[in-house]
Amino acid sequence: MSAPTPPGHAVADLLGLVALGELLAFDRMAADARLAPDLRRRAALSEMAAAEIANYRRVADRLAALGVPPDDAMAAYVMPLQAYHDSTEPRDWAEAVTKAYVGDAITDDFLRGIAVALGEPDRQLVLDVLHESRYAEFAAAEIRLAVEADPTVAGRLSMWARRLVGEALSQAGRVATADHGALTMLIAAGGDVDVTELFRRLTAAHTARMAAVGLNN
Repeated sequence: MSAPTPPGHAVADLLGLVALGELLAFDRMAADARLAPDLRRRAALSEMAAAEIANYRRVADRLAALGVPPDDAMAAYVMPLQAYHDSTEPRDWAEAVTKAYVGDAITDDFLRGIAVALGEPDRQLVLDVLHESRYAEFAAAEIRLAVEADPTVAGRLSMWARRLVGEALSQAGRVATADHGALTMLIAAGGDVDVTELFRRLTAAHTARMAAVGLNN
């Protein structure tokens, strides 16, 4: 059995996870933009995709400055993150924005919960590249519009969101152990929270987000 990764390496591991998340988010948003019902929405999501690739570059540059090849730092997380996206491919625009609203928020909460253990400038870098509130607001507004246009959509999106959160939490568990415990060490270094408590907080925040857009948890 492999020994835990030393704490200094854990920082690079977390940055590798963030970098890969940004890269895959760019891929997904660029593809999901084609599901948009009009050019305004397509442009909005495409602009967000551009922000993701810019964030990837910031994190990749930081890894390079630490002497860690970005490809090496990301490698351990390719399988769980890609598995999540492969198993949650949206079928239409409503599902795409629900995935953005639910899935990305859980990911952000997960990373935010770990980032508290980092020193500067890495802590601020991780917080800076998490999704802006306007991104969540855009997705939430689109969900509300879809439900207002057809109230029966709420049931389908609620089921979709439950599937998303189940897949996201399952893959988050795999991510936390993909690097032989380095992220678990960072979570423990955060002070007042362990892995179980972090997942409880993720679930509670998800429940609140669902209620905010009129979906059932």
